Amino acid sequence: MNVQDNYQQRIHEIRQQLAVLKRKKSYFAWARLLNISLIILTWYYWPELNVYTVSITLLLLIVFVRLIYADLANRSAIGHHERLLQINEDETKALNGEFYQFPNGAAYLPKEHPYAADMDIVGHASLFQFMNRTVSEPGAGKLSEWLLNAADAPTIHNRQESVKELKEKMPFRQNLQAYGKEYPITNLSVQRLQAWLHEKPAFPENSHWKWLRYLLPAIAIIICIGTMADWFPMNVFYLALVVFGSIAFQLNKKIAPIHEQLSKMAAQLETLSVSIRSIEEEKFQSPLLKSLQADFLSGDKKASASIRSLHKTLDRLDLRYNMVLGVPLDLVLFWSLQQVLALEYWKKQESNRVETWFARLAEMEALNSIATMHFNQPEWVFPELKENYFTLEAKSLGHPLINEKKRVNNDVSIKDKGKLMLITGSNMAGKSTFLRSTGVNLVLAMAGGPVCATYFSFTPVQLISSMRIADNLEESTSTFYAELKKLKSIIDRVNAGEKLFIVLDEILRGTNSHDRHTGSDALIRQLIRHQAAGMIATHDLALADIQQSFPQNILNHHFDVQVSGEELYFDYKLKPGVCKSMNASILMRKIGIENI
Repeated sequence: MNVQDNYQQRIHEIRQQLAVLKRKKSYFAWARLLNISLIILTWYYWPELNVYTVSITLLLLIVFVRLIYADLANRSAIGHHERLLQINEDETKALNGEFYQFPNGAAYLPKEHPYAADMDIVGHASLFQFMNRTVSEPGAGKLSEWLLNAADAPTIHNRQESVKELKEKMPFRQNLQAYGKEYPITNLSVQRLQAWLHEKPAFPENSHWKWLRYLLPAIAIIICIGTMADWFPMNVFYLALVVFGSIAFQLNKKIAPIHEQLSKMAAQLETLSVSIRSIEEEKFQSPLLKSLQADFLSGDKKASASIRSLHKTLDRLDLRYNMVLGVPLDLVLFWSLQQVLALEYWKKQESNRVETWFARLAEMEALNSIATMHFNQPEWVFPELKENYFTLEAKSLGHPLINEKKRVNNDVSIKDKGKLMLITGSNMAGKSTFLRSTGVNLVLAMAGGPVCATYFSFTPVQLISSMRIADNLEESTSTFYAELKKLKSIIDRVNAGEKLFIVLDEILRGTNSHDRHTGSDALIRQLIRHQAAGMIATHDLALADIQQSFPQNILNHHFDVQVSGEELYFDYKLKPGVCKSMNASILMRKIGIENI
């Protein structure tokens, strides 16, 4: 079964399950109506109060409560399946090249980065948008971090093994995604929780509240019972109300800020709990996945159960907003105080683990994204890692974001340090696309994912590029000066002996042809002297002559164009040697420039 058929089958199955759940929803509504009717009929036909009417009524009320909870669970299941349906429908669109419904991660684009802008790593129609299946902001941040920072060899290997395992766990992957979509976890909520965790307790454990939390409710209950039993006059009851009301009012001044801080993330805590529970209950084999899971299972209580406990405490604290229940509960049981003290106890027990939980869930979401891409592109391969600097070899390498029906693949072979692939060619022949195909696949490889090729081996290195250069009005920086700044950063790192893979497109394009050639020639020779490896695309055919001085270092390749009359035909295939055909004059004539 191909990938598209797999998703279509999932869509069919989920729709069938949804139909069953929606029928159950109707059944629950009728069952509740029947239950209420039976209670009414019981008291209509047996109006006298006796053991039978009371027993039947209590039994029916218990059934009614159970029906409510069952209906709530069913409604939750309906919402979950609707999200699963949307996930699979989105994947069918993504297989056809329509992946713009996913968040593009534009917010993660650094102001300055070695390759992000050149390689379209984040932003609209980016690699991030193509592969992103994270649902929380921490998860999206983690995926962007992996794409923007090269991992070391052991980390790459561990991620590869995890992705291979997760690929085969479609129900787990999609359930994790669907859970997270209900109330997506935001960075703001994470920050609020962490800020509270680092605050000093509002009611220190060794303070007088340790025993007052029990003494005050005991006194209140005794006074209430004593008043009803005529042990105390009503004046005592009224005085107690005033005293306890004053205490509750003063307590509220300390409780309200805590509640305000935490209540806004209560729904997201439920998302966190169910998401983590799905990870805790899954069986994993790869070391990285088992390590992630272990961080949720360590401690006296599972992470999901601990978070659920926190969520329930917040739910109970929410009763202070209910005037009917909140006021009497606070006057008699000091309800809000009890819940805040429970929160403080939770903080003491779990504060050291919470940051780890968020981090591990973010990692799982990032792995989930790569695994979904692997499932969607089963023909892509996982790279082989080489220790020696430098190796880059690929067969049928293509750009991941170009639809396979339009994509033209090429081979790459750079098998030692100090080797530069110099690529000449006419306009629109495919030079820049080829550079980006190589760079983007390197990014995927160093993030631990599969690459768009039939074979790929590489040495983990730092990718650095200079392709898209723009002026900066804010900094009063011209395009030429902006390129010089980028080239300086590359030269400094090369001179420092860093292991880099350099990708350059049209060096020094912002100056005259003589200076451009002179500067480009000098830069290439300097890169060779420092044993740098990389690719350089240029229209300057004279640069190819450097091979005569460095035959072991310069690998001349080109993209050409076939001309028939005034028509141009591109095959986008990389060929050895120097380009012999150019097309600029034909293109200029086509737009109306005369006498060329």
